[in-house]
Amino acid sequence: MILGRRDFLAGAGALAATSRTLRGATQTAGRPVGIFPATIRADFPSVTREAYLNSAALHPLGTFAARAIEQGVAYRLYGPGEDRADFGNEKQQQLKASYASLINATANEIAFISNTSDGENIVVMGLDLAKKRGNVVVDELHFTTSLYMYKELEKQGVELRVVKHKNWAINPEDMARAIDRNTRLVSMALVSNVNGFMHDGKSVSDIAHARGALVFADIIQAAGAVPVDVKALGIDFASAGTYKWLMGERGFGFLYVKEDLQGTVLPTTRYGHRQVSNFNRTQLTWKPLPGAAKYETGGIAVLLAACVSEGIAYVKALGVDKIRAHARILTDRLQKELPSLGYAPLTPPGTETPIVAFGLKDAAATGKALQAGKVAATIIGNESRLRLAVSVFNTHDDIDRVVSVLGGHTSSMV
Repeated sequence: MILGRRDFLAGAGALAATSRTLRGATQTAGRPVGIFPATIRADFPSVTREAYLNSAALHPLGTFAARAIEQGVAYRLYGPGEDRADFGNEKQQQLKASYASLINATANEIAFISNTSDGENIVVMGLDLAKKRGNVVVDELHFTTSLYMYKELEKQGVELRVVKHKNWAINPEDMARAIDRNTRLVSMALVSNVNGFMHDGKSVSDIAHARGALVFADIIQAAGAVPVDVKALGIDFASAGTYKWLMGERGFGFLYVKEDLQGTVLPTTRYGHRQVSNFNRTQLTWKPLPGAAKYETGGIAVLLAACVSEGIAYVKALGVDKIRAHARILTDRLQKELPSLGYAPLTPPGTETPIVAFGLKDAAATGKALQAGKVAATIIGNESRLRLAVSVFNTHDDIDRVVSVLGGHTSSMV
């Protein structure tokens, strides 16, 4: 079933009423209920085929997002008409404002990009780290692209400082020891894709700013999954793709650049028509567009923009706080039940994200068991690590299946 926007918003209102009812009951059949009813699974048809605990890799496409893509394709096939319109400039500006409000930014602080790494590259190239030298501080739980990029910049004279984890967490005090007056940039994944660890972003930012450094945050595993406030956290730059917790699709993303850093601290290093208006071909004059548009270049993927526009609307209708509360109930079960089955926890207790990770004795055997049991998860074989991630459609039945497949029994949660 594919819902139009009106149908979805009406359904979301009913869902919110259901959530209020559920809040009063903490247990059903001996275990905590979820925040969202199982009927929400109808919005994500693919999850009926298996226990899908892999949203940290790729979130299932929702019917609401698919509808937006279908409408865009219909417009391209048949032109404008009933329920057919281009995702044009006005809608694009609305999308920037919608995403901005999700992370407590302004629309003028948001640029469209193709993916998370694209955004970090724009920041790194704009800061000209290779020329200015100094050092960059990252941590061991950062994303692969970041570690690779800064290691390559090290060959050009940038000093790279990698803070090691302690018990799969990054201590702000260890970050403080690495950051000094020669630090140009501190780069972190606010929520780590490795194990779901979430940085104390404000503490790290405060330390960095006190010593004259800037802060970049990869927020792809945070935006839409946990509350994010870039102002309160003191983040200077942040980027995120849209195919995880924003419930969009691959190939589109957002870059946040703090307003007072635009064009000065972070100049433009790439050029394109999306940065200007009133272009006069004869006189070769133009009017620069305000805000973070200066970091955009050519045409954007409008179908993907329309897709994530509906994804963000869906997230907001449910409420990030409720999304987080729903996930916590299920991840708490995983963290309680899997260690007793021999899976070493790699996510610090009390981590406020929907991602948990466990050590494996035999990654290949675990992968085969999960596949046979129709459980979708991520296994990193060379690191002997299992990652599980829950979203709004997951239920206790999914957790029961994981526990059963991994060698346990269906928990009664008594």
